[in-house]
Amino acid sequence: MSDGSEKRGRGRPRGLSAKGDSTRKNLYEVAVSEFAEHGYEATTLRDIAHRAGVSVGLLYRYFPGKRSVVLALYDDLSAEYARRAEKMKAGKWRDRFIFALTTSLEVLGRHRTILSSLIPVLVGNDENGIFAPEVAFSRLRVLGVFQTAVKGASDAPRQAVADALARLLYLVHLAIILWWLLDRSPRQRATTSLLGLLKQGIPAAAMALRIPKVSSFVIAGDKLFREALFGEGTPA
Repeated sequence: MSDGSEKRGRGRPRGLSAKGDSTRKNLYEVAVSEFAEHGYEATTLRDIAHRAGVSVGLLYRYFPGKRSVVLALYDDLSAEYARRAEKMKAGKWRDRFIFALTTSLEVLGRHRTILSSLIPVLVGNDENGIFAPEVAFSRLRVLGVFQTAVKGASDAPRQAVADALARLLYLVHLAIILWWLLDRSPRQRATTSLLGLLKQGIPAAAMALRIPKVSSFVIAGDKLFREALFGEGTPA
């Protein structure tokens, strides 16, 4: 029952009956609650099964390991985010980016406690972290929103710059989410202030992007981002 060896996709069995889907949903909610209360590493399948009042064998039918629960969480959150992002309005990329960013925080808001408990997994786990190959399905879904925000904007830059800018804005969005998860100020007031500063500064960034040296800097920064986090362009 090794969490690291399972190869069953995102932990969502196909062809579930209505009862089976209800059971899966209940087990999923119990599992993420256990993670929130006790931490990912300290939680076992036996703990989850005991709290849910089922056998470990039944739990294993739906979630073969803790990793399956994490993948299901990524899947659910990224799918909800993509649905909400469909309401993005036409306009400049800076306004569409702010919409994409604030929508992400809204989607994640009710899961803040759970996500905070998973920070070591999200950031430092090679297999389950947000940059792991196994979670590309979720990452690409979210990245797609930022690509749409930039490429579909009324002031979209040329393609090479647009591609790089979208990835860098996605990275900025992840950094702000991490800030938000670590923010201990009352009602995450520091995060609200940070968003205010970002909104004030991004028009200047949009203007600066028109300067060839700045756009070249963005492309170069994107190259480093892809090399550092995905190993792209590194020697074999």
